[in-house]
Amino acid sequence: MSTTTQDVAATVTADRSSTPAVAHSAGASYGTTVAATARRNLLQFFRTPQTLMMGTIQGAMFLFLFRYVFGYAISTRGGLSYVDWMVPGFLATVMLWTGMGGAAGVAEESATGVFDRFRSLPIPRSAVMVGRSVADGGLVAWGIFTTAIIGFAVGFRVHGSFLGFLGAFALMLFAGYAVSWVFIVLGLFSANAQAAQGMGMLVIPFSFISSANVPVASMPGWMQPFAANQPVSVLINAVRCLMQGGPGIVGIGHTTTYWVVLSIVWYVAITLVFATIATRRFSRTR
Repeated sequence: MSTTTQDVAATVTADRSSTPAVAHSAGASYGTTVAATARRNLLQFFRTPQTLMMGTIQGAMFLFLFRYVFGYAISTRGGLSYVDWMVPGFLATVMLWTGMGGAAGVAEESATGVFDRFRSLPIPRSAVMVGRSVADGGLVAWGIFTTAIIGFAVGFRVHGSFLGFLGAFALMLFAGYAVSWVFIVLGLFSANAQAAQGMGMLVIPFSFISSANVPVASMPGWMQPFAANQPVSVLINAVRCLMQGGPGIVGIGHTTTYWVVLSIVWYVAITLVFATIATRRFSRTR
């Protein structure tokens, strides 16, 4: 009788010891986790129409403000009207205004325990952050697309080639994806959604201290080096050159290739740095 009991106990112990290995190997793959996480966040955006509408309304409000209130008081370099010069720069900064909501969303999910549940699952942890960045990048793409439609409605016209116009959009989408990682990091380091919203505002000066709305040459001399060389201005210069036919028309130096390559270098570096920080922050045990 005792022999039989010992045999059963040994069998149960062996089964229990093998269970964690089986459960661990049954986790979702990296691609599946990215797709499922991105889909989950995109559905959240569509279930809260305010998330989609506020970016559109905000873009339209600022576009009308600069087009009709400040536009007639600002002179530009090159041979473009102010609306044709301003709208490409404005589109390039939409990624900051639209992406800012991503920080609040990440902070909310972190504070409510959603991320803790993700950490308990047998899935690659970095894939959760990649899926979030894909969804946030899609929200930025929506903001750029709707703002471009409004831009055409207020008189914006493209003077470059159609391929250049498409290339500018592709570059802005890539930059928007890179910047989404910045807001993810801000959300992970924030205690709640309100704090994340406030921290997100720290990125907004990059929109105003840039070549988006006024020529850099019109700024104070001590501010010009930063305004001319920070990553948002570099992207704006590349987008303007692609959309409007070259640096001579938009009134800047260098070549279109120079600005495009420099933009890619900047935003690849931003992606690598902030994706690494976000992954490590998310993966730590709370």
